[in-house]
Amino acid sequence: MSAPASRQRGRSRPCPGLRTRLPVLRWLPRYSLAWLQLDLIAGLTVGLTVVPQALAYAEVAGLPLQYGLYSSFMGCFVYCFLGTAKDVTLGPTAIMSLLVSSYAFHEPVYAILLAFLSGCIQLAMGLLHLGFLLDFISCPVIKGFTSAASITISFNQIKNILGLQGIPRQFFLQVYETLRRIGETRAGDAILGLACLAALAGLRAMKSRLPRAAHAEPLAARVSYLIVWTSATARNALVVLFAGLVAYSFQVMGSQPLTLTGSIPQGLPAFRLPRFSMAAPNGTIPFRSMVEDMGVGLAVVPLMGLLETVAIAKAFASQNDYRIDPNQELLAMGFANILGSFVSSYPITGSFGRTAVNAQSGVCTPAGGLVTGALVLLSLAYLTSLFYYIPKAALAAVIISAVVPMFDAGIFRTLWRVKRLDLVPLCVTFLLCFWEVQYGIVAGVLVSGILLLYSIARPPIKVSEGDVLLVQLGSSLHFPAIECLRDTVCSRALAASPPRSVILDCCHISSIDYTVVVGLAELLQELRKHGLSLAFCSLQDPVLQVLLSADLEGFQHFPSREEAERCGGVEPGGGGAAPFTSTTESLLLPAGLIQ
Repeated sequence: MSAPASRQRGRSRPCPGLRTRLPVLRWLPRYSLAWLQLDLIAGLTVGLTVVPQALAYAEVAGLPLQYGLYSSFMGCFVYCFLGTAKDVTLGPTAIMSLLVSSYAFHEPVYAILLAFLSGCIQLAMGLLHLGFLLDFISCPVIKGFTSAASITISFNQIKNILGLQGIPRQFFLQVYETLRRIGETRAGDAILGLACLAALAGLRAMKSRLPRAAHAEPLAARVSYLIVWTSATARNALVVLFAGLVAYSFQVMGSQPLTLTGSIPQGLPAFRLPRFSMAAPNGTIPFRSMVEDMGVGLAVVPLMGLLETVAIAKAFASQNDYRIDPNQELLAMGFANILGSFVSSYPITGSFGRTAVNAQSGVCTPAGGLVTGALVLLSLAYLTSLFYYIPKAALAAVIISAVVPMFDAGIFRTLWRVKRLDLVPLCVTFLLCFWEVQYGIVAGVLVSGILLLYSIARPPIKVSEGDVLLVQLGSSLHFPAIECLRDTVCSRALAASPPRSVILDCCHISSIDYTVVVGLAELLQELRKHGLSLAFCSLQDPVLQVLLSADLEGFQHFPSREEAERCGGVEPGGGGAAPFTSTTESLLLPAGLIQ
């Protein structure tokens, strides 16, 4: 091949590193008109879903409604360039809005700063490849949190369904005040809210039972399918539109039995740095105090945001047969939240509901997000005056309809059948989340961690008695477990009549540390004092190299359990089988430990 042709090909193909960091370069050169048509349809469909949901989720977050729209477009644009899953859409969600309500104290300045700091943390995690930290949040903790959040968020909207004012946001006080003041219910709000809930449930059921129209069917049948599918998919927008028309009709007639959303500022948010201090009646709250106020939220919000996004991306990647890069997803989330804070966004994450709509609409690339983001911008620029007439009961119905499926009643029965011990972190998380969300998540992670550490510190140990004592660990050996192993071996070996030497089967041990080596040296000493030996069998190479480097006195190793049992009469000094010896001096054990 000629040099000019080679140079031309090199210029036309970006370097692999750039393609990894900018996934848009992987699909953009192959983009086609057919993809554009499907992306347009999917983007418009998701846009009709996100606008009413954004207004509703801002209510959950305790912020003015426009901040829901401010949070709904930047993630769409950023993910188009940096995301690796074609189906995922970023924006405000019920879970994230609940967390923002807990840590931003219903103050937009706090919420925007929380988005900026969360984005910085997520970006750092992506650059340092720390996505594995999400693996320490177990499924029972996630299920407990989402199920409690479903109940909390739903009950938080009951006051809007009933038209009650001045209800506190703390869950238990909320339940008490709602029940105490249920006689103050506004009939108009209650009727409209229940009607909207019924309509949303009916449209959801209709969509789940809708048979797909085949290409061979008549045109009328396919058009009917398309109309019903679009109506069911855009059910949030249709219900809110219908409720708004009802409210507007009452306004024209001069009576208004409904509680309305009210005025929303028109126009796009200014592009500017988030504020790092906040004016207060008694002075200015500095950046340090704001960070201290957020506290554990600076860990909970970015971690839960990443967990939600990566879990959704993996689920749809598996369903639609493509792969994602978790660390690249962290980078996309980080940039989306950082840039979002410049346009007054609160923290965002992947939305399962809107991602499902995106996938079902046939989206081909993340470019569908550009259409969704543009629709949100158009709504902010030209339609906010119409949002005045949206009843709060209708938005409450949208929220309840979205979060009720998050409650997983079957998980309690499943864990009872599969592993009852996992009910402990599930119930701890579930119950404490009703008190404070952060306490529930932190307590659940701690309980899961304690159960994990306990299983490491107390591995299953199988002891078989014969001419020698055969000891087999059911899992790997880490330093918290060495005392348990020593106690078990010594007690069983010395309690036997007569006392027996020990063979330690190490087939499940893949690595050991210094503390384990010290413990094994002390175990060798203890048995030798009583005239017994300890032999090792089935050692993996990394473990064998560590033990050889330690130069343990009396160390004996056999390739298999059978050979070790054949040589079971080994004396403490090593007679009967030549022990492996190290040619290097011991650098691991303290001087004087091994005599």
